[in-house]
Formats: sequence, C-alpha cells, structure tokens
Amino acid sequence: MHNKLSMLLCLTLAAGLFNCCSIGAAASDGESDAKTLSIVTTIFPEYDWVKQILGETAKQADLTMLLDSGVDLHSYQPTVEDLVTISNCDLFIYVGGESDDWVEEALATVTNTDMTVINLLDVLGDSVKEEEMVEGMEAEEEEEGDEDAEDGETEYDEHVWLSLKNAEVICQYICDRLCEMDEVNADTYAANTQAYLEELDALDTQYEEAVSAATCTTLLFGDRFPFRYLADDYGLDYYAAFSGCSAESEASFETIAFLAGKVDELGLTTVLTIDGTDHSIAETIVSTASSDNIQILSMDSMQSTVSADVEAGATYLSLMESNLDVLTQALN
Repeated sequence: MHNKLSMLLCLTLAAGLFNCCSIGAAASDGESDAKTLSIVTTIFPEYDWVKQILGETAKQADLTMLLDSGVDLHSYQPTVEDLVTISNCDLFIYVGGESDDWVEEALATVTNTDMTVINLLDVLGDSVKEEEMVEGMEAEEEEEGDEDAEDGETEYDEHVWLSLKNAEVICQYICDRLCEMDEVNADTYAANTQAYLEELDALDTQYEEAVSAATCTTLLFGDRFPFRYLADDYGLDYYAAFSGCSAESEASFETIAFLAGKVDELGLTTVLTIDGTDHSIAETIVSTASSDNIQILSMDSMQSTVSADVEAGATYLSLMESNLDVLTQALN
C-alpha cells in the first residue's frame, strides 16, 4: 500500500507543478489573479462546519469534501486527483486518526508553504479518547505484520465529530484560522461562528435534558460503536458488537448471545445500528432475545454522508437532531 501511495505522490508532484505552471501562464496573459480561498476537508462534518462559518462568503470559496462517494473513513485511500487538490489548497482539514495515516506522507510532498493544516485530534488534545473494548465486544483479529500491534502504538477513537461539545471547540479553532488567513472577512467568520456555537450549545442542552428524563441510560448496538464521545458526554453506558474503528463484520455466537442476554437483562426495547450498514447482526440479536416487540433503529455516524445528502438539505445539526430523536426513543 505504501508503494502505491508513493507512486501516487510522485504523480501528484508532477501534476502540481504542471498546475502551478498553468496558473503562472494565465497570470502572465493578463487574466485576473484574484485569489479564491481553497479549502479541502476529508469528511462531511468538517465540510459542513466550514460552510456554516463561511456563510455567504462560501459562494466565493472553493470548498471540497474528499470522501464524497460513500467510502468509509476507515477504508478510504486518496486518488491522484485528491492529492493534487490537497497540494493546491489553502486550508486542509482532516481527522488525524489511524485511518488518516496516508496524510502525513501526502503533506510531505506539498510545496505550498502557506497552506494551513488542521488535525482534529491535535485540536482536541487531551480530550481525545483511546479506542475502548467493553464487555461482550468482538475482539479485533490482528493481521500478521500489523505494525501498530508490534510497536504497541496507542489507537485513538477517531469519531470526535459525534460530540457536540467537541464540535464547539473545533469550530472555534477553524474560525480562528480562517480569520488569520482572510482578515477582510474575519468579522463575518466570527459572527457566523458565534451564532453557530449558540445552535450547537442549544442542541447539547436538549441532549442533556433528554438523557435526564430517560427511563434507561444504556445503549446496545448490534454494530460498530462510533458514538463513545456522545455516550461519555451524557453519562450513558453501552454495549456493542464491535468497537467504533473495528474492521470486523462477522459477530460470533458468543457475542450475539451476550448482547441478546443484555437486552433481556436490562429490559431494552431497542437495538441500535449505524447508517449504511448491514443490519443482520441486530436482527439476529432481536430474534435471539426472549423479549418481544424490540425495535431496530439507526443512528447516523455521518461516515457515509455525501454531496447528494447536502443538496437534499442534510447538515451536521440536522443529523445530530435526528440522532437525538432516535436516542430518545431508545432510552424510553
């Protein structure tokens, strides 16, 4: 994989140099050299946060979401076109977890010394959580030659965007960097961010109130569990078939039996899944449990949100509001 990426990076350098030459030629021909702010984000939440901060000025910006084909963050690999787009942007925003290992090598080839780079895990610092295995979870099978397993490198939970509290910190940081990059529109960015932070805070309060009024404080996922940050924000317990970053897709009989037993033991009425997945594990848990009338509901992890969803009106806030509706049903 590294050899493939290295080849892509070489092609990127060549393409980037060609692009720079083309831009230079256009300028020498007397064409407008007005600068458009070019921003590249890897995933939807970052993309939407930037849109909210830019507001009306987004019409003058070139804003790109790389993962726009429904490919999961954990399996994404950049194309040559993606790498060229990154190499020519003014601001690049990425998550920074193990799934983004390709970024470091990609950025090493960038000759644009004015580029601003934002790593979400770095922004959050000590509040980033280590990947967690809870009772009943299917253990990850270690592949032969797994470098992380060999050197004992800590794996962090990458799904930081699923916390409204994290979103507030990150949006303020993005705003500050944009204000430094574009002083002309700094007041607009600051005002937009303040208004957006108030919306995030209001929704955070709604989550707190919903959990306070709930009859149950335990979630059970027949799926991966990328919602640990959300669960910790509101003091929720959880059980799941897999951790949030797990590559496993098949659950053992022991895992199914354990989760079905928890459904019965806790009197749960809902088994949860995440968006865009096969729900067969959840269905098996429901059929194995003794309890009747158990529903299967999905929470949106925003890992498969694409431009078509944006065009249909999807925003970070709207998806988190939908998640609150599902959460409220699951806890009552």
